[in-house]
Amino acid sequence: MTVAQPTGDELVEMLAALANPLRLRIMAKLAGGRDYVSHLAREIGVSRPLLHMHLQRLEAAGLITGSLELSDDGKAMKYYEVTEFDLHLTASALVAAAQTLTSSEPTTGPAPKERSR
Repeated sequence: MTVAQPTGDELVEMLAALANPLRLRIMAKLAGGRDYVSHLAREIGVSRPLLHMHLQRLEAAGLITGSLELSDDGKAMKYYEVTEFDLHLTASALVAAAQTLTSSEPTTGPAPKERSR
């Protein structure tokens, strides 16, 4: 399966989402297999609200997907997993991506003083 190269706008959003140490740790954990929020929060050592914020950013960038499932005891559990993507950054790939940018400013950049914990 071939994964299409992201447009300039998509690349900016993906790189901005990955430009945070906590989100890199989340991606590393999820690369090992899908996981649900409570377990992932314990594994990484962060609160669920903080984890949710970072998961939303990764999902908006198209790097992960979430699905709501019912456990055997009837509890709703949100599972996340890494999506299929392939980023290969070269000078020529950056030139091609830059030619597709629709804005000179990213619409979603890192929040001011974004913290990893």
